Amino acid sequence: MKIAVLVKQVPRAESLSLGADGRLQREGVELDMNAYCRRAVAKGVELARETGGSCTAFTLGPPGADDVLREAVAWGADSAVHICDPAFAGSDTLATARALCAALRLEGPFDLVLAGRNSVDADTGQVGPEVAELLDLPFVAGVREITIDHQPVAPDGSHRFAEARCELDDGWRKVRVELPAVISAAERLCDPAKVDPEGRSAVDTSLIRRLGPADLGPGPWGAAGSPTSVGATRLLEVSRRRVVLAGPPDEQATRAVELLAEWGALERDPAEPLAVRPGGAAGNESADTRHAAVGGPLIAVIEEPGRPAVNAELTAEAARIALLIGGRVVLLAARSATSGVLVEEDVAAGSIRWCEARTPWAVIAPGTLWGREVASRVAARLGAGLTGDAVELDVDSGRLVCWKPAFGGRMVAAITASSPVQMVTIRPGRGTKLADGIAVSDGIAAEGSAAPSSALVREILDVEPRRRVVVLEEERDDDVTRLLAARVVVTVGQGVDPSAYGEIEAFAKVLGAEMAATRKVTDKAWMPRARQVGLTGHSVAPDLYVALGVSGKFNHMVATRAARVVVAVNPDPEAPIFEWADVGITADWREAVPQLAEHLSRKLAAHS
Repeated sequence: MKIAVLVKQVPRAESLSLGADGRLQREGVELDMNAYCRRAVAKGVELARETGGSCTAFTLGPPGADDVLREAVAWGADSAVHICDPAFAGSDTLATARALCAALRLEGPFDLVLAGRNSVDADTGQVGPEVAELLDLPFVAGVREITIDHQPVAPDGSHRFAEARCELDDGWRKVRVELPAVISAAERLCDPAKVDPEGRSAVDTSLIRRLGPADLGPGPWGAAGSPTSVGATRLLEVSRRRVVLAGPPDEQATRAVELLAEWGALERDPAEPLAVRPGGAAGNESADTRHAAVGGPLIAVIEEPGRPAVNAELTAEAARIALLIGGRVVLLAARSATSGVLVEEDVAAGSIRWCEARTPWAVIAPGTLWGREVASRVAARLGAGLTGDAVELDVDSGRLVCWKPAFGGRMVAAITASSPVQMVTIRPGRGTKLADGIAVSDGIAAEGSAAPSSALVREILDVEPRRRVVVLEEERDDDVTRLLAARVVVTVGQGVDPSAYGEIEAFAKVLGAEMAATRKVTDKAWMPRARQVGLTGHSVAPDLYVALGVSGKFNHMVATRAARVVVAVNPDPEAPIFEWADVGITADWREAVPQLAEHLSRKLAAHS
């Protein structure tokens, strides 16, 4: 098999800082291969060896990005391609995907293209499905296991297949995919490719080919070919109180609860929106545009099957924006024109046709694994600017402003699109509700019909399945939106034995909390991966975050930066987690948790 691997060089999160211009500073910042890309490289090399084929690594970036290609070659890739020229500077995900596709066509064809599930600096997961759409290939996300069928179905060698087991946001799926295809690697697909600096520097540079604009075609490339642009960027420095207590566990628990009450961590209006608006241009629109209008701009919401809570949040957010621009909302629900089961590329195809016919002002999709593929395919086909994983939307001068976090919430940026259709995926769990006076119509609107100003209209997209990706099995074992929307989160680390989780769950029930875990806990399958908090898991923003038996490594704690108050329980007074906590209890969790539960129960009862 001829295999291509797409890799990305990213800054190490702990070294990020902003300059005087408010932009992310990359000069002098330590760089590394994206964590998910390391798995893609390792699996690509492995599959090439198994099939007697070849593996070629591709990256787009400045001259220094050749380090990740050296690492891929040192690991076993046969060759590498570096797309490098000042003309590519400022590439967004779509411009990056276009350049990668041009290079893949030039160097290919390839039987399999591997990419990381997402990049840890931007957390969009868009390049893989955008590449798949531009190359007209099937795409499978979050692959944890893959088996290649080495016997082609047809005598001419066509219709070779692979079977893959994939991680979903809160479950798993087994699929059969027709090759050639694009797949994205889950973190647990295999051990990562890692080579020390000496091994990387020893690589024969003749194995790395450089391509520029003249090789790839007229473009446009870089910023000129990017339909999205970054506005204000801020590093979200969080100043924790770092009160570390000592003494008998009972006394520490009493004092901790007193501090929580003093800081207001135990009080909150349930109707208050979960997300904290990071700032922006809301309110810039004149008052006379703050109403829904028949025949006004269209905002389309792509519904994800089986996630009514997520769809309701998207609908509410779309309705809020529609009131600002005098627009109206259409909910797009796909259904099969035959008996086939719809997968992401089928829904995307139906959505593309609808958008080409209607040219909506904006398209909103969920920031789930499903929504990322659907939205990325639609954006690639329309040439639309797509912002991934936004936490807040604003309107400025008639354009959509999408606020997006990165590196586990360490920074936030305002993203706008220059394309006629503006697109965004929204992080689930924000808890947005429909405003009074706005209802959802269960009727099916006729093509081109206008929605009443007080209604949100659902339109059905009849879609013909292509069956390039066939779902063989699927199971959802959790609901990730519960964690993302939680007001209180209790997280267990490796310091808590799984046999004691019943006690922790009882404690969480006292707080009305959702359970979460560190990566090492989910690696051991002690808790579902959907409950993982961290740089390669989920970022959370509860009012209260309680960490039990957690050491406090950066990759976990960076994802808790948006929490209002952090409480840590660890017997080691020198544990790193106390640097990330507002209040630390230096005791064994077995002694501290019962005391905390008792005192918190009293305090919460007093506030009820």
